[in-house]
Parts: sequence; C-alpha cells; structure tokens
Amino acid sequence: MPRGRPKKTPTPPSPPPFVRNAEGLIEGVNYKFNEDGSVAWRPMISEEHLFPNRSWFESRGKDVPSSTEGLQDNQLLIKLSGIKELARLRGFSSVRYTVEKCTHDHVAVLCQIVFIGNYETGGQEIIFEDMANATLQNTSSFATKFLETIACNRAFVRCVRNFLNIHIVGDEEIDKSSHLATASAALSSSLTPNGILEKKFNDFSYFQASLRLLWNSQTYRNTEVSNWKDFEDVPPKEARVLIKLLK
Repeated sequence: MPRGRPKKTPTPPSPPPFVRNAEGLIEGVNYKFNEDGSVAWRPMISEEHLFPNRSWFESRGKDVPSSTEGLQDNQLLIKLSGIKELARLRGFSSVRYTVEKCTHDHVAVLCQIVFIGNYETGGQEIIFEDMANATLQNTSSFATKFLETIACNRAFVRCVRNFLNIHIVGDEEIDKSSHLATASAALSSSLTPNGILEKKFNDFSYFQASLRLLWNSQTYRNTEVSNWKDFEDVPPKEARVLIKLLK
C-alpha cells in the first residue's frame, strides 16, 4: 500500500514586529515621562535587571541586602540584559565597535550607536559614542581570556546608559579583580625567599630555634641574626642560604 506523505509540523507564527507611533515610541509600552515631557528611562528598568552592588555595602562594613527595595541608584548594579532592553525600547539602527588598542593585557574599544529619531530629537537620528577598556588588572576569572568581548560589552553598556542618563553602573563595568589581586599578591609574596621561609616554619620562634641549632653546630654564623624580629627582616640573600641549609 502506498504510504501517505508525512504531515508537516506547523510553523509557529513569528512575533509581531515593534510598531512605533509618530513620536517614535513603541505602541503598547507603558512609558514613564519626566516633568519636561521627555522619557524617564530610569523608572522603566524592570526590577529583574537590577541587584544590590555588593562592593558598595562590603566596603562600608554593611550587610548586603537580599532585595533592591529602597536602595539608591549608587547602591545598585544593572545587568547587561537590562541595558539591552533599554536600547531596544529606545530604538537604534546600528551599533559599531572600533578597537582603539589591543594588546595581550589591555583592550580599549569605542562603541558608536546610531539611535533612531523620536519626538525628543525632532525625528532626527542621534549618533552617540562612548569608550571602555578591559585589562588583566580590572577583570578576573575567565574574563581575562576574552578582553575584547568584555571591552565591547562595557563600551556598549556605557554608551546606552550615558545617552539615556541612567546613573546606575552596569555590572559589566565593575572591576571584579580586587579579590584576584589580593590572591595574586599573596602568591607572589609566598614565592619570595622570605615567603618560603615563613611558609616552611610558620612561627618565627620555631625559625629562631633552628637558627640556634645551626649556630651551635657552626653550620651558619651571622651576627645580624639577633636583629631579625620577623621573617621580613631576613635579607633575601641570607634567606636563600638558609633555605638550602634547613631543607
């Protein structure tokens, strides 16, 4: 018996395109307005795109709140998704990135956005630019491997929020390297001759006891030993000698 043709899976309808009115605003969107009649973009940011700025609270010895309720703009951060939502609502025709500097540890990018005209601009499009960078010093974790992408995201965020007068810093703009820098400094310190001694003995009195044993055995004699009150007082040259003797 001949087989029938397989039934085609119906294609879901495409979402309707944004329809903008004569003022350049999307129909069906509940816009907020300032007293002068311009769009108030800050109140239009959905709470789902905002969260407390942890570093602001921790730097002041305060507990980080669990919600954004009652927080000021300088106590908040906005997600990249929130910036994209604002750009979509405002309307733009193009985004262009120009790499101003690109090295293994420093990338600087200029973002240019052409915003469409609306009633606020007399129907004229507006070109707005802003710049941001990404370095090994102001990024952390996997971000250090994607400096170009991070720099582009930061420039985009800065361009959109500055054009729309949004005073909440973007999460993409935050320097998240402080904890990494502290860990790196600690690691660098532990790799110095003095740091190796401290790691080996931990307690300076235990180290002094070992020095006395070396002195009594005439293995190591140094009249300056009595002036050493901490591991940092040990000259690096002497620390290297002692590391070999105390293995």
